[in-house]
Amino acid sequence: MTQATTDLPPLHCATAGSVDDGKSTLIGRLLYDAKALYTDQIAHVTEWSSRRGLARTDLALLTDGLRAEREQGITIDVAWRYFATPLRRFILADAPGHVQYTRNMVTAASRADVAIILVDARRGLTEQTRRHLFVTRLLGVRSVTIAVNKMDQVGFALDVFARIRDEVTTYLASMNLPRRPAELAFVPVSALHGDNVVDASTAMPWYDGPTLLAHLERLPVDAERDGTPARFPVQYVIRPQSAGHPDFRGYAGRIVSGSFRRGDAVRVVPVGLTSTLLSIETPDGPIDEASAGSSVVLRLATDLDVGRGDWLVRDEAPLPRITRELHADLAWVHTGPSKIGIPYVLKGVTNEAKATIDAIEVRYDVTSGREAPGEGALGLNDLARVHLRTTEPIPVDAYADMRATGSFLLIDATTGDTVAAGMAR
Repeated sequence: MTQATTDLPPLHCATAGSVDDGKSTLIGRLLYDAKALYTDQIAHVTEWSSRRGLARTDLALLTDGLRAEREQGITIDVAWRYFATPLRRFILADAPGHVQYTRNMVTAASRADVAIILVDARRGLTEQTRRHLFVTRLLGVRSVTIAVNKMDQVGFALDVFARIRDEVTTYLASMNLPRRPAELAFVPVSALHGDNVVDASTAMPWYDGPTLLAHLERLPVDAERDGTPARFPVQYVIRPQSAGHPDFRGYAGRIVSGSFRRGDAVRVVPVGLTSTLLSIETPDGPIDEASAGSSVVLRLATDLDVGRGDWLVRDEAPLPRITRELHADLAWVHTGPSKIGIPYVLKGVTNEAKATIDAIEVRYDVTSGREAPGEGALGLNDLARVHLRTTEPIPVDAYADMRATGSFLLIDATTGDTVAAGMAR
């Protein structure tokens, strides 16, 4: 029996690749062949293609929504698209291909369950393709799918596909990153003609794997993966102090990983106090258990001093680390340079603390996938490992194990600008 679309959590997909690799055309083809478009959308794109003097409907225009993008035929911002099939709901983030927009790729990949990296079969790996592959590993994207595009322009040749597959595998293996192993898949496609995007191609009988859509439909999202520790960052303390609820104290928030069950032994971090989970409240009434993605109110059996920024965790290993110092990978996303020793604000899920960059330990050379000396200030799109120091203890998980509670932002304490996305080691 086919499971209904609404029973499955959406799959977050980030698509990226070098300029003109065909990212937008691939997404347009995916939406078109999956019958996920309205008639007026198709008519609008057909009309716009005609205005540009194109011989056929340009499906890339379905995602290149900004006027500047349409005029240049490129993507310069992250374009978000939503669609569904009978088996899965999808959220697609189409990231830019230019080197100067690497920070947009960081935005797209930060929530992704799968990264779809396009490679032009004629050109193979480019510097920007390597950068995108590096970012997906740096950000711990669990599944990476390589769509070798424009196979029609290389005669649908197996040896071309095999060479690119070997190049990607070798490059990914060369990275010295403490990240979870990626689930790696390769699909030969022609986005322009639709080969192996939604429908299987008859031009490549040597390929016996699933189409791109069939592959994506079967992938699990992070929330479906087993074994993650329970983490609940407190967003708000509810104390109505009304006649009907004079002693009610609940902690509102969203479970970011794992699950909680009524009666669980829980710990408040970073303070270390312990209690028992008395109840799990929802708008529809109390429930016995809630898992990742659920927005709930948790009540404890004892009256503890818990506030916004604290975490409730199940009192079992592995517990988060409580520290004033951490090594972290940074993606610098600001036009201004990094500065050693000045105060930034480190903002986690709901907690924040003042922090300074003590040292830039290494820079990452994304072309080779290797480390380089950490000399000089960080600039826009730089990727590096740094040592941070906070003014007060903070809870943190290793990003390689827990993306939600191992990630943070660095914010300029004076201007309020976000300067970097961070991943704790």
